[in-house]
Amino acid sequence: MSLQPRAVNNALSTSAILLVLALGTFILGLSEFSMMPMLPLISETFSSTPTQSGFAISAYALGVVVGAPILMLSTANMRKRKALLIFLAMMCVANGLSAIATSLQQLVLFRFLSGLPHGAYFGAAILLAADIAPSGKRASFMSKVFMGLTVATIVGVPVVTLIGQNFSWRYCLAGAAILAFIAFFLVYKVVPNKDNQQASNIKGEVSVLKNKLVWSILGIIIIGFGGVFCIYTYIADTILQVTHTPAYTISIAMIMFGIGCTLGNYILGKAADHSPLYTTGIALLSAIAFAAMYVSASEHIWLMYVVIFFIGCSVGLGTVIQTMLMDVSPNGHAMIGALVQCAFNVANAIGPWVGGLVIANGALPNQTGYVAAALFAGGLIMWLISAMQMGKNKALTATV
Repeated sequence: MSLQPRAVNNALSTSAILLVLALGTFILGLSEFSMMPMLPLISETFSSTPTQSGFAISAYALGVVVGAPILMLSTANMRKRKALLIFLAMMCVANGLSAIATSLQQLVLFRFLSGLPHGAYFGAAILLAADIAPSGKRASFMSKVFMGLTVATIVGVPVVTLIGQNFSWRYCLAGAAILAFIAFFLVYKVVPNKDNQQASNIKGEVSVLKNKLVWSILGIIIIGFGGVFCIYTYIADTILQVTHTPAYTISIAMIMFGIGCTLGNYILGKAADHSPLYTTGIALLSAIAFAAMYVSASEHIWLMYVVIFFIGCSVGLGTVIQTMLMDVSPNGHAMIGALVQCAFNVANAIGPWVGGLVIANGALPNQTGYVAAALFAGGLIMWLISAMQMGKNKALTATV
């Protein structure tokens, strides 16, 4: 009986750690995705074109790609709490500077700085969740940290969009800075200041790059997740030009996508505790089908909501694929965390770019569904290549 209160306290402590880590990913989701609906406001502030203002989004993505490997490798042997505090401090300062930018050039620079800690925080938080997870629960624990980003798409982005439209886009970035300061305090209080369970070295981390299986699994993200961003980017255009419903239905569609992200993250994370490999394959097949349905469903707003919800569910594969990568590469988890974030941002560039090319050549915005289905199919091919490589190693197949 005396052990029961201790077990309860341990469970509460673990839940608190996961909640605080998820707050950090919520801030990251807010920082990254809230800028998209803010572009017209930024253009108005700095008298710039939409293309010029779009550099603020590209700069953030570039910051993620540059910062993730550098910061993850440089803090690989640092205590997780210290590394997280450094990343949160960077998020606080960079978002604060973005909020007071006096020119578009300054905003682009500060957005680049804001992106630097994105991948590193994500990677460190996910690895910490994996470290504290009990046996057989690693994927679901990692998905709980990722949940912060998905909740940001449901609650955070719509709220800051309203704030930006009624007050100023600067308040949104200032709010992200304040939340980062609060998260800094909570991480200091809640996350234990323990040494890493496994020491790493630069040579061991870099050796991950020689693993062909790691690259084929990353290909699932780079190609397959391009399908998610291909549809997401042109939802507003589809509703206005094809569905012909009021502008407020765009917000509802975005919320449906966010709800799908959140539930998909939870459900796929639970399924991946049993088999991340098969979970990924089934989810990709489903994504192909729903992407193809998107083309005709977009003519009816309620059907479109349903399809967008299921497209959002596929985002939950993020932590599932990271689990697969950790299984196939026992070492170099810091580098893996960085590579996953880089892969997501490459996908975020590929999807809208390919969809934009198709639209520029005369296609309607809803026909990006066909493009997304093709990208998901490309991700499925990379999954098949990965599965074949795993099949040659029976011990590896047993773990995934």
